[in-house]
Amino acid sequence: MIILVYIFVIPYLLILTKHNLHIFQQNFYNENNRYLKWGIKNIKEVLNIFDILLLILNIINIYIKNKYLMLINILYLVLYIYKYNNLKKEQVKIPLKITSRIKRLLVTISIIYLLPFIFIYFNLYNSYLINLLITINFLVIYIANIINKPIEKYVFHYYKSKAMKKLKNMPNLEVIGITGSYGKTSSKNILNDILSVKYNTLASPKNYNTQYGLIMTINNYLDKYNDYFIAEMGAFKRGRIKLLCDLVKPKYGILTIIGEAHLETFKSKENIQKGKFELIESLPSDGLAILNRDDPYQVSYKLKNNCEVKWIGIDNKDADIYASDIKMTKDGMEFLVHFEDKRRVLFKTKLLGKPNIYNILAGIAFGEYAHMSDSELQRGVSLIKPIEHRLEIKKLSNYTIIDDAYNSNPVGSSMALDVLKMMPGEKIIVTPGMIELGDNEYRQNYEFGSKISEVADLVILVGKKQTKPILDGLKDKGYDNNKIKIINDVKEAFTIVDNLKIKKDAYILLENDLPDIFNERK
Repeated sequence: MIILVYIFVIPYLLILTKHNLHIFQQNFYNENNRYLKWGIKNIKEVLNIFDILLLILNIINIYIKNKYLMLINILYLVLYIYKYNNLKKEQVKIPLKITSRIKRLLVTISIIYLLPFIFIYFNLYNSYLINLLITINFLVIYIANIINKPIEKYVFHYYKSKAMKKLKNMPNLEVIGITGSYGKTSSKNILNDILSVKYNTLASPKNYNTQYGLIMTINNYLDKYNDYFIAEMGAFKRGRIKLLCDLVKPKYGILTIIGEAHLETFKSKENIQKGKFELIESLPSDGLAILNRDDPYQVSYKLKNNCEVKWIGIDNKDADIYASDIKMTKDGMEFLVHFEDKRRVLFKTKLLGKPNIYNILAGIAFGEYAHMSDSELQRGVSLIKPIEHRLEIKKLSNYTIIDDAYNSNPVGSSMALDVLKMMPGEKIIVTPGMIELGDNEYRQNYEFGSKISEVADLVILVGKKQTKPILDGLKDKGYDNNKIKIINDVKEAFTIVDNLKIKKDAYILLENDLPDIFNERK
């Protein structure tokens, strides 16, 4: 009987733990209590009704001398098969990564579950303890994380000290910090491509924009031959950018665009503004800040630092460096850049969208400051590689994908629609909408829906609940209901498009791709 308890219960426990660890990891290891907040918001998934019923059944079973213990274990096997099949069908964009931290958590979770299994060995009447821990598996992971905090703190400080020591031993290395609400990764990659024409540079990989990410980058990738280290800096609340600056000590700083991203955790627009300017306020007096003259949040800020400032812009010609005569095609853009000394230089790029012109301008401004010639800057801009999932053009059979799936926001989504609008064929948008916009989330998605109605020939919404504001915006604009499709899995979008049998070329804008924790069940 004990062996049967192990055989039937353990597989279900393992698959449940893996699923909840995936949620834990996607919620940044409960940073800012994101994991707990997700659990409260999705309480029906956290407290599974079948787990609760089996727990009640097992407690009742104790009082009738375990007559139905075999039945309970068989039910767990059925539940395991059901859960396994459901998870197998579920769309998973980023699978669970078995990092060192996850391994340490698994050890602690195993110890927590081992104790009731030992009790069962000596007394079957305690088998309900396993049922209880299975029912609250979501909380068990939270508790294991609390238990592991002293270990994680020690590990963090060990690698942080190692990274800081490495930076201290590289006196000739100069650090460029990049932050903003939108466009950080694009700006980082663009600057890296431009500077690489003349210098040996290292940019923090992917979206390694936290303390852990930058520490890992320094320890694993930075070497003595690097002239510049370009550090992307992300934050969910005030004080986090300052922590990153204390770690890498940037001499130069670039602000992209400040907007309403992460308004839910920053609490106010003023906090977002001050949080992003922590980078600029941390620069030394002989440093350089590159700011955007078209961004009201940057223009209105009272800078307390006396470092040098260079302003870039497109609409505002008072900027030190600004772009004009922008021409955009499906193959890229070309534009004139006006410098402080009145010279004008033509640049060409494979990238699309106004946000990328801002990012290129920031790269050009820093490149000029770093004594790069016009021809080197032109070459650098022409060599900029299309950035993955950021207005990236992909040809697929008889349609062209405009992949803007990474972390959509109000500014970027509007500009992505501008790119879609100029395309010559059938225009289709696939989107789950935007998240983490606090109290403004409904309004911003509603306005997004209104703008979509003016551009798209077909709208495919991913997730019925999440996209309701977009749907409301479309309907209020009188958009044809027959041209709106609502799905739960983004993969279904391509089946829908294939079934339409579009004769001319179609352009499909993929606007945002939410993490797995936002998946909606059918």
